[in-house]
Parts: sequence; C-alpha cells; structure tokens
Amino acid sequence: LLFASFRSFKESILIFTAVPMSAIGGIFALYITGINFSISAGVGFICLFGIAVLNGIMLVSHFKLLGKDNQNNLYEIVLQGVKEKFRPVLMTSAVAALGFMPMALASGSGAEVQKPLATVVIGGLLVSTLLTLFVLPVLYLLFIRNNKKP
Repeated sequence: LLFASFRSFKESILIFTAVPMSAIGGIFALYITGINFSISAGVGFICLFGIAVLNGIMLVSHFKLLGKDNQNNLYEIVLQGVKEKFRPVLMTSAVAALGFMPMALASGSGAEVQKPLATVVIGGLLVSTLLTLFVLPVLYLLFIRNNKKP
C-alpha cells in the first residue's frame, strides 16, 4: 500500500525503518519493567508499529511536498520539513502514549493483560519519536540523494 501511495520503493522502505526503531523502545520498556513478552505485548507491538509508520508517513510525505515546491536543495527540504512536522509528530506520539498511561498504571483485575500492551506502546513511542525525528531525516538524505542533487 505504501508503494502504491508513494510510487517509490525507496520511500516505502524508508518509512518501514520506523518499525525496528520502535521495536527497540518496546523491547527496552519490557526489559526495564521486568514484564515478560505475552500475547498482549504482541498486540502492543502491532499498535506501536502502526503509530510509528504513521509518523514516518507524515514526515516523508511532507518532504515530498516540499520537494515539489521547486526547492532544489535537499538539505533545506529536510530541515524545513522536520521544523514544520516536529510538533505534529510529537503530538501524535504523546496523545497515544498518554492514552495508554492508565493501562500501564492499573493494578486491579485485568491489569496483567493491560500492562504489557501499554508498556510496549509507551516505551516504544518514547524511543520511536526521537529516532523518527532525528534518524529518519538522515536516512532520507542518504536514500534520496541519488535522485536529487544537493
């Protein structure tokens, strides 16, 4: 679907780099809290990957939009794109992480099912957001450099 939307194999792969970046945070959050991997943690990873890919789509599509506005310098496109999409990416992740906070702090019945899911999403989003805002633009410069002259 991403390939059909962007019509570029490079950009589709670039957006999917958000998945391993978010997995790092989810695995680290499970390790820190001492929670074992379970089915609900797996569902949390699926939610996390969706949000991470959404953030990647938001950045890459904005980079493409800026590139169509006759800006020839790829570095300026990426810097302006990150400046303009910093807050939307941050807000998307913050809303999702804060929405899962009650599940992560729950201690009543059913908490053993909710905690792994919420822990994965919150921890993964913290790491994924930072990596998406800093690593994805650098990867974009490396991947797309062959198509445009800096």
